[in-house]
Amino acid sequence: MMAHILSIMIGLPIAAALISLFVSANAARWTALATTLTLFVLGIVLWLNYDIGGAQWQFVEKAEVFGRFSWALGIDGIALMLIVLSVFLMPICILASWEAIEKRVPEYMAAFLLMEALMIGVFAAQDLFLFYIFFEAGLIPMYLIIGIWGGAERIYASYKFFLYTLLGSVLMLIAMLWMVGQSGTTYIPALMGEPYLDQGMIKVFVIPPEVQTWLWLAFFASFAVKMPMWPVHTWLPDAHVQAPTAGSVILAGVLLKMGGYGFVRFSLPMFPDASAQLVWIVFGLSMVAVVYTSLVALVQNDMKKLIAYSSVAHMAFVTIGLFTFNRQGIEGALMVMLAHGLVSGALFLCVGVIYDRLHTREISRYGGLSNNMPYYALFFMLFTMASVGLPGTANFVGEFLALVGAYKANSWVAAVATIGIILGAAYMLYLYRRVAFGTSDNADAAAMPDLNAREWIMLAPIAAATLWMGVYPESFLAPMRKDVGTLLQRITPGAPAGDAQLTKGKGITPAKPKSHEGHH
Repeated sequence: MMAHILSIMIGLPIAAALISLFVSANAARWTALATTLTLFVLGIVLWLNYDIGGAQWQFVEKAEVFGRFSWALGIDGIALMLIVLSVFLMPICILASWEAIEKRVPEYMAAFLLMEALMIGVFAAQDLFLFYIFFEAGLIPMYLIIGIWGGAERIYASYKFFLYTLLGSVLMLIAMLWMVGQSGTTYIPALMGEPYLDQGMIKVFVIPPEVQTWLWLAFFASFAVKMPMWPVHTWLPDAHVQAPTAGSVILAGVLLKMGGYGFVRFSLPMFPDASAQLVWIVFGLSMVAVVYTSLVALVQNDMKKLIAYSSVAHMAFVTIGLFTFNRQGIEGALMVMLAHGLVSGALFLCVGVIYDRLHTREISRYGGLSNNMPYYALFFMLFTMASVGLPGTANFVGEFLALVGAYKANSWVAAVATIGIILGAAYMLYLYRRVAFGTSDNADAAAMPDLNAREWIMLAPIAAATLWMGVYPESFLAPMRKDVGTLLQRITPGAPAGDAQLTKGKGITPAKPKSHEGHH
């Protein structure tokens, strides 16, 4: 079974999605829950069987389909962690939709199961075109989830989401076609610079620097929209506000991570020279995003919009960290991706809990919930603190590492990013004060019941994972450490000089670089 575990994890939800289309609403709910829980167990099996420090690509399977296109799957530690995050959040999404979704339940559950298959496919694909198919096909179920089960302006939001993300990806497809034409292979590790066989000859594909810039920009167009980076982020608040609760959880939890995964898997290792030259674009846009979207979040009246803007600010930490060209920055960025997936997903669940009772997301309609919903207020406080980056919670580790990495690369970028953390504390604590404390002017809000058993089951696992990640981050960093090292070997030779190197000749001697043993 371990030989084909990735194919099973992609095939199982597709089969379950087809079954759930033809059964009653209640049967569809149970089918979806059983399937997502099975996949979660398979995800844990994958994690336990992953050989830390072993081969770079594990659970590899390859079947030639036609021409250059092959069904090639395999994961490294970075993909493993993102798959585990996806399968962890999915059963919680199904539980969140249990009572909230009443119309066309079988189709809704089928859309979520299809979504899960495609998300796992994105992180497991080792064939360039297979990756592209999974990456783009993920738009379709999300488009349907927002467009059919969303809020009042769902059609506008779903079209905007679809068109934005599609336009960026068309450029990426053109770049991919050029790369395959030049190299003669669609195998992703080969394009990342590993030796490969082509017509009986061992080759290493090297992209000339003058072409790298154009390819980098084409891939950047797609991943920047997916992240989303400022100024192509405007689809995200609309999509979040209109999406049903579970749609928001999976959008914030996993879909935004595909952009960051794309940077780690494609932009950095395949175009290291262009990444070093164009790092100012990434830093510039990220610095604007951190400050600007935090200020926008500060004035929101709609809870979901506030959390959506905070997502853009948090993802800017990921882009800053990834392009610092040092270990702390990259590991920090990967940790922020995982932590943000848990924490912002949990915050959307918290909004969903009170939305199900009062059917409004206006912050002003709530207040004093700690009086009549003490357990809810406790969970909400934990996730608010985690979003701010309180030590001992998930976000702290990633943000701290990303800032250390940023400081090594460029102290100005680190300074601006730190302002983002201060503003983050401002808007999250301001939100919490207005919702949980004081007294409510609204009698309906004061009469709302506390968490029921289903909501406990949804929030408790995420709370446990958030604390686990904050207290013992090593269990998440260990699988990724070797892959970060491999990536660094590929990108450090052309890395831009950080402003920390200007200390030469002032009585401070910079550390000697370690020799790159085992460098291909």
